[in-house]
Amino acid sequence: MKSHSRFLQKKSLHNKCMILILIIWSGVFKAQRTLTVGGSNWTVSIPSITEAGSNYAGTYESATNQILLAASVPLLLGNAKVSVHYQANPTWHNSLVLSAKRTGDGTTACVLCSISGGTAYQTLTLTDAELFRITATLALAAYSNIPIQLQLSGVSVIIPSATYQSSVVFTISAI
Repeated sequence: MKSHSRFLQKKSLHNKCMILILIIWSGVFKAQRTLTVGGSNWTVSIPSITEAGSNYAGTYESATNQILLAASVPLLLGNAKVSVHYQANPTWHNSLVLSAKRTGDGTTACVLCSISGGTAYQTLTLTDAELFRITATLALAAYSNIPIQLQLSGVSVIIPSATYQSSVVFTISAI
């Protein structure tokens, strides 16, 4: 009877360990990278040409914190990259060029985490291109208020006067 009781105790301990492992793994699979985009729409005011010989400035920049990103990368998932592309509306002119850059690190409570890249303007295309990376080391890498600045270039007198609109899309994914 005693050996049967020990067997049941060992089996019970084994079952508890398996349940604990399953709980930990389910947490790993549920943990996700998140990205939240905030800020405001950017409207570029292009002045009218009023005299011969004058031209548009050609390049315009938004506020250095036009877009504010918040990102989190769970420790068990390690590193992440934030990518960006643009979606043009049907009237977008192909001579116009949108670019984006990171102008700061934002804020984080994670001492050993890091954010890198993206401090030079990245020309936006219709497909994702990496803007910057986040590394989680020994903790959840949670950043808020990562400032992004936009740039519009290619403005010229040869582009018809119209309202042009585009959306900037950010994604976060594994490296």
